Amino acid sequence: MIPSSAPSRLILASSSPYRRELLERLRLPFDVMVPDIIETALPGEAPEATALRLAREKAAAVAQRAPGSIVIGSDQVATLDGEQIGKPGDHARALAQLQKMRGRKVVFHTALCVWDGRASALTGPAQLENIQTVVTFRDLPDAELDAYLRIDQPYDCAGSAKNEGLGITILERIDSSDPTALTGLPMIALTAMLRKAGVRFFGL
Repeated sequence: MIPSSAPSRLILASSSPYRRELLERLRLPFDVMVPDIIETALPGEAPEATALRLAREKAAAVAQRAPGSIVIGSDQVATLDGEQIGKPGDHARALAQLQKMRGRKVVFHTALCVWDGRASALTGPAQLENIQTVVTFRDLPDAELDAYLRIDQPYDCAGSAKNEGLGITILERIDSSDPTALTGLPMIALTAMLRKAGVRFFGL
């Protein structure tokens, strides 16, 4: 562990407003830097492996630009029957996603990486963890799904639903060890990693 007195800069390696809002809950000063990486799965890559690799690549890319910092990277991959479900991008694709998922269970892999740029070569800079969330979607008619999408417009969300918004009304059940993982940043896992890196909370 790095001594808590060591100066450090905390950086969120993400363009996501949802992750930024979650990190703000910790009341720690942090900066935001957008990583420049290609966010696609490799041929034959398992969903969990994709999420972990991209979380690590995001953190590493920003760490190169900000040496000596603590960088947080995260990535989420949603799957139905083992098939990856990406961000829909528009209304038609989002509706098709919800129609396919209604009445079914979707697995969300939310990977987290905390990259400590102060760590020694012996301990290594990266802490990695994947949090799995199983979401059961309600079996709703097309009219309700269409109405929801037009109100919430979750076109930048894998799975086409904002659980922190009106999307909670189209979900039947959420099973996870970390309630914030589905929104994109597993806060229970993150605070454990930050503590391991020597970050203190509550001003102590």
